[in-house]
Amino acid sequence: MAGQGRSRRQRRRAVALGAAALVLASGCAAPAPPDSTGRDIQAVLDRRAAAVVGRDESAYLRVLDPQAKAERTAEQREFRNLAEVPLGSWGYRLKSVRRTGTRATAEADLEYRIKGYDKAPAVSARTLDLVERSGTWFIAADRADKGAGRLLWQQGKVTAVAGGHSLVLGVGQRESLLREVAAVEDRAVPAVDSAWKEKWAGRVVVLMPSSLEAMASLLGAPAASYRGIAAVTTGEAGGSGSAPADRVIVNPQAYAILGEFGQRVVVTHETTHVATREHTSAATPLWLSEGFADWVAYRGSGRTAPQAAPELQTAVRAGSLPATLPTDEDFGFGGDADRLARAYEGGWLACKLIAEEWGEAKLTAFYRAVGAHKTRDGSVENAMNEVLGTTPEDFAARWREYLRGQLG
Repeated sequence: MAGQGRSRRQRRRAVALGAAALVLASGCAAPAPPDSTGRDIQAVLDRRAAAVVGRDESAYLRVLDPQAKAERTAEQREFRNLAEVPLGSWGYRLKSVRRTGTRATAEADLEYRIKGYDKAPAVSARTLDLVERSGTWFIAADRADKGAGRLLWQQGKVTAVAGGHSLVLGVGQRESLLREVAAVEDRAVPAVDSAWKEKWAGRVVVLMPSSLEAMASLLGAPAASYRGIAAVTTGEAGGSGSAPADRVIVNPQAYAILGEFGQRVVVTHETTHVATREHTSAATPLWLSEGFADWVAYRGSGRTAPQAAPELQTAVRAGSLPATLPTDEDFGFGGDADRLARAYEGGWLACKLIAEEWGEAKLTAFYRAVGAHKTRDGSVENAMNEVLGTTPEDFAARWREYLRGQLG
C-alpha cells in the first residue's frame, strides 16, 4: 500500500509538472498583441476631418508632424483656401497601411460633400506619409494618388458664388465672371429639365480654375488633352449607378473665346451629363451620351444641321459619308480635332434623328434602356429592338441617309 501511495504521489507530481510545463510553453508561444497602427492612423484622420468640418485650424494643425515645417505651411494655406466652400461632410476611408518602424504610408479615400449640392460624396484618392513620435502618429505629407487630380483649394483661395441652381467655385477668377457662369448655369438647368424628365438633383457644382494647366491638374491629365475643350464633366460615363458627386470643370481659356450662345451650349451640354448620370453606365456608347447632351443643348435653339455640324457637312459633301456611327475612340481628346468634331456632330444627329422619327419620349426611353443593360455588348441592339423597333444595321442605314439629307 505504501508503494502504491508513493506511486500515486509520483504520478500526481508528474501531472503537476506537466501542467506547469504546458503553462510555461503556452506563455512562450502566446500571440503578440494585435497591431493597432491602422486603427490609430484612422483616429488621426478622423480628428483631421472633424477639424475641417468644424473650421478649427488649431485642431487641423495639431495632427501634422511638428517637424514638417513646409508641409504645415502648405496645409495651413489649404485650410484657409477652403473658407468659402460650404462643406456638408469631410471624412477619410482608410484602405491600406504599410508600416516600417516609426514611419507609415497610408492609402485613403478623402470623401467630402458640398452642402446642399452633393447627393453622394466626391472622392479623392490620397497617399499620406505618417511618423510616430512618442507613441503618437502625425501626418508628415498628403498627396494625390498617382493619376488622381489635385483639389481646387490646393491651387489657391476659393471664391464661391451661389446661383439659383448652381454653385460656382473659382480660383484666380474675378467674382463677376463667376457670377456670369452661375447665370449661364441657372439657364441650363431648366433647359435640361424640359428635355430630361427623370428625377435628378437639379443643382450643379461648377469649378473654374485659373488656367488650362490648372484645369488639367484637377483632372490628373496633361494640359494638351483639354486644349480647345471648353468644359468637361467628371464621372460622366461608365458609372455604377450610385450617382457620385459630379463636377463641371471649365477651361477658362477656351470658355472665354466662346460667344454667349456657345457658352450656353457648352454649359447645357455638361449639365445634361450631370442630370443623366444615374442612367449612364459602361453600357452607354459615347455617341449616345455625347450626342444626347448636344441634342439637349441645341434643342429649341433654331440651329440647323449645317450650322451645328460644319465638319461633318464638309466630309459628306466631299463624298466621305461615315460608314458607321462614331466609336468611343473617335471621341478621344488630344487627337485629331476634326475627327473629334465629326464624332460629336454625328452623335448629335443620331439623337436628333431618333427625336424626329420616333419622338423625344422614345429618345429618352432609349437612353435609359441602353444604360440599364449589364454590359456594352448587346446594349444598343436590345434597346433599339425593344424601344425603337429596329436594328443597329437598319438604324445606321437610316442615319446615313439622314446625314445625306441634312448635310448634302
